[in-house]
Formats: sequence, structure tokens, C-alpha cells
Amino acid sequence: MLKEYGTDVQRLFLEMMLQDAGSYVRVQNIYNPENFDRTLRPAAEFIATHTNEYKTMPVIEQISAATGIRLNHIPDLTEDHFNWFMEEFEGFTKRQELERAILKSADLLEKGEFDPVEKLIKDAVQISLTKDMGTDYFDDPKQRLEKYFSSGGQVSTGWPSVDKLLYGGFSRGELNIFAGGSGSGKSLVMMNIALSWLQQGLSGVYVSLELSEELCALRTDAMLAGMSTKDIRRDMDTTELKVKLYSKKSGQYRIKALPAQSNINDVRAYLKEVQVQTGIKVDFVMVDYLDLLMPVSAKVSPNDLFVKDKYVSEELRNLAKELNVLLVTASQLNRGAVEEVEFDHSHISGGISKINTADNVFGIFTSRAMKERGRYQIQCMKSRSSTGVGQKVDLEYNIETMRITDLGEDQQQSSGFVKKSNVLDQIKTSSTFKQPNVADDEDVGRVTADVQSAKLKQLLGSIKSNL
Repeated sequence: MLKEYGTDVQRLFLEMMLQDAGSYVRVQNIYNPENFDRTLRPAAEFIATHTNEYKTMPVIEQISAATGIRLNHIPDLTEDHFNWFMEEFEGFTKRQELERAILKSADLLEKGEFDPVEKLIKDAVQISLTKDMGTDYFDDPKQRLEKYFSSGGQVSTGWPSVDKLLYGGFSRGELNIFAGGSGSGKSLVMMNIALSWLQQGLSGVYVSLELSEELCALRTDAMLAGMSTKDIRRDMDTTELKVKLYSKKSGQYRIKALPAQSNINDVRAYLKEVQVQTGIKVDFVMVDYLDLLMPVSAKVSPNDLFVKDKYVSEELRNLAKELNVLLVTASQLNRGAVEEVEFDHSHISGGISKINTADNVFGIFTSRAMKERGRYQIQCMKSRSSTGVGQKVDLEYNIETMRITDLGEDQQQSSGFVKKSNVLDQIKTSSTFKQPNVADDEDVGRVTADVQSAKLKQLLGSIKSNL
């Protein structure tokens, strides 16, 4: 690798690209005329403009006539020469972009704008040519499938009925959102999933932008020890014993409270610090919750929820992919969802922007009466990897310990929640016309039909008012 990229080397790069259009196409994703010396930049810009407009490389004479810069033809170039070009051009581009990013960062730091600096430096360092040729679909199907189902993810949520909707569970590198109204238990759902992952030997962190670290830990104590918070206060020794015994067979867990209006860089910096100082390999990240984060990549008013949540969702998903972790967050349902029993995209606070980015979105439906009966309901609003959209799962809730567990298929239908499909079944059964057992009595038959018709109209009217 060359240490210096003077004008002679840069001129050689342009001349080699002119002789082999294929090499130019291969470096086009990192090609930037601004990286070239001022004496060569007009030629570099002409090449970019000409290829974009005419879809072909210009010839030397065109460049000379348009810019006054004379480039030369190089005879006897071989494949090895172009392999050298590919390697050196990548190094040249990375160095130039990094130098420009450092200069821009200095200006931003003087103005007190710190957030964009990390992105500028990171983008420059990550510049590279596309060397990964992707997945050869026909090469080794079994290995491809094993790679997806083992390393790719699908970790059980701890609720078999939810796993069934997702064909196995959540996957690493995905953005998973639980949406619920105020007081619906978004944090409880996330804490329960975290506890299930700890039981599977995974390690992770719970980042809260709303609750204190002590309250998050106390709720987890209750779930883990199987005790109410009132009992925990009376008997801390038993709680301590149960937590310590549990820790011997589970993954490691950290709870961190960050202020509202923090951003992804704050979360990323904390995760990095956890890994450096404790040596924990982070498998999952719970962010409580998405709506309280601010984006890094753009300056957006907190009041512009659609745009703000779009950027935050994309940055969260990129973080999950970057770290290859399981990532779960939550979002608020708007006021229009308060009286609803069926959720859709319109009920998500901030609109559809975060729905479009997320891989899996679940609505949390509950009420005081349901909690007292020990029930929670999870509604699948979106799933990229399964056909579970629109389906619902009833879960069992212990109001004392706040533990949410699987209800099982046998009890799903007896959970007390009437679904639309069940109402439609009622229509079919209620509207069945039974011929009276009176021979040739048309009047009796007509009266019975009228009664059945009236009942059907009444039932349809009640359904319409409830939908």
C-alpha cells in the first residue's frame, strides 16, 4: 500500500480508469472527484458527469478539449495492474475522505456541534469497495439455512404462543417494537422478555429513558423471585438469596437509566463502555422507549413525530445490525387507540414511519379488568418473517409478581376476549333458519323467517356500532 498519493499517482488512477471502464464501474461507489488534486479535479469531474449522462467513458481527446488536462494512454496493462489499482484506489479514497472529515469535524467542534462528528469519522473509516459478492443461492442450501437459523437468530421470547407467530422468535439485527397506551405495561413486557433471555444464558442491557434503575431492578426482582414488591420490602434476605441463586445459571444483566432526549450515540457509547469495562458480550438490548430518543443523523423538532421517529427507528435498526444483537423497544399508542380492541398502523403515535422500519410490531391490549383476571393480549401488527399479522395471543399475568407467562393454546379461546372472527361465527349460527315442523303451514314459516331476520339485523347493527 502506498504511503503517499501525489498528483502523479492520482493522474495514473484517472488514466487507468479511462482504459478500462470495468475498473471505473467497480470503484464508482467510492469515486469522488473532490478527492483529487485541484489540478486534476476538472478531469475527474468531467469523467463523472460524462459517464452519468452518456453511460460511457469519455476518451482522452474529449477530456483534453473540455478541461485542458492532457492524460496519456498506457500500453500493455494486465490484470495484475488493475488489481493494484483497485487496492490502491480504495486506500487513496479512504485517506482523502478521512482527512476531509477531520477538517469538517474541527469546524463543527468550534461551533459546539458534537453529534455529527462521530458519524463523519465513522463514514470515512468505513469506506471500502464491494468485495462481498452476496449469497450464492444454489451453492449450498443446507449450509445457508443452518446459518440463518443458528447464527442469524430466532431466539425464543419465552412465550411459545408468540414464538409460534414468529416461526421461532426474534432474530438478531432486527428492530422489534411493542406498542401500547400509557399504563399498558410496555416496560413490563420488555422486562419479562429480558428475563426469559437471561434464563437462556444470554447477556444484555436494559436502557431506560423513563424509569429509574432502581425501579426497573425492583420489578425484575419481583418477576424473578415470584414475590410482590410488598413482600420483597418485608423480606429482602429471601429476595437477595433468590436473585443470587438465579445469577449462577443466567447471563449477565445491566440496567442503565439515560435522560430523555438521548440519542443512539449515547446508547452506543454506553454499550461500548459496558463491553470494555466488564467484558460482557452483549446479546440483547432493550430500549425503553423509542419515542423518547432523538435522532443523530438529522436535526428534527421533537414536535415533528413522524420525521423524528423515522430517523430514530432507522438508527436503532442500524445499531442492531451493527452489533448483531436482539433489540426490543416500545412505542406509544395514540389517543385514538384508547377505546379500540383492534389496533392498526393508524394507532401508532407518530404515524407509520416507525412501522415501515421495524421488522416486528406488536400491540399490547389490556385493561384494569383484564389485569385483575390475569390476562394480557399481544396483537401482531407487522412481521417481516412470518404470516402472523392480525393474529392475537392471550398471555397470563400475575398482578402480584408482574410476571407474564404463556397461556397455552387450550386456554386462548377462554380468555374472555371476543374476537371479530368469533362474532362472524355467531352470525352464521344465529341466522340459521329452521323450517317449522308443520306441514304446508306457510304462515308459520314466514313468521319464523321474519323473527330470524329481525334477530340478524339486530346482531349486525350491534356489530357495526362496535367496529
